[in-house]
Amino acid sequence: MSDSLVIIPTYNELENIERIIRKVFSLEKHFDILIVEDNSPDGTAAIVHKLMEKFPNRLFIQERKGKLGLGTAYIHGFKWALNHEYGFVFEMDADFSHNPEDLEKLYDACAHQGADVAIGSRYIKGVNVVNWPMGRVLMSYVASMYVRFITRMPIMDATAGFKCYTRRVLEAIPFDKIKFVGYAFQIEMKYTAWKMGFKIAEVPIIFTDRTAGVSKMSSHIFKEAVLGVLRLRFKNIKRVVN
Repeated sequence: MSDSLVIIPTYNELENIERIIRKVFSLEKHFDILIVEDNSPDGTAAIVHKLMEKFPNRLFIQERKGKLGLGTAYIHGFKWALNHEYGFVFEMDADFSHNPEDLEKLYDACAHQGADVAIGSRYIKGVNVVNWPMGRVLMSYVASMYVRFITRMPIMDATAGFKCYTRRVLEAIPFDKIKFVGYAFQIEMKYTAWKMGFKIAEVPIIFTDRTAGVSKMSSHIFKEAVLGVLRLRFKNIKRVVN
């Protein structure tokens, strides 16, 4: 068993799931993987179960009854990770928009450089996004600027979804107080960790838009993020570390 668990939520990732699992397991650093599967009709779960036979005690799956939201998928995975004694817990997409090789950079930031949370940042060194139309790049970048302005959180890529949490952060965050389930979930988790006094580091990555499968982004998710940030600004969060 590794000290590190990569949580990958899935819904209709038939075209990506086997490749992403094999890529993570090919890395020099040993990572385990938990798939949180939301009853994909395309057979994603069947592929995972087949691969579990080849990677026993490294690949795991939690199957839910339906598409219940990104935030609840990660919280489900966080609780599973804590119950199984992992020290470092990662969020990563299944579609290769996050390069699995960058997992080792996030791990290093937390395991050896003192970070409590490490963020794979698209904007810490310029704009490092590949294959996105300019309109979407601008929307994402402006969204992060908006989050910084409203919350005063000193993070360049506030909406990033590629992260490493140390165990002590996840043990401290009250998951029942995390309210957002979509795009805003990523902001709320960072904001909560920051307000609680945890050290957050941004690690530069290159983000590449998916080439297979269908994006899960929607106008409802974006609206939740825009309005949710205003609510976060006035959320009462207690500081727990010095």
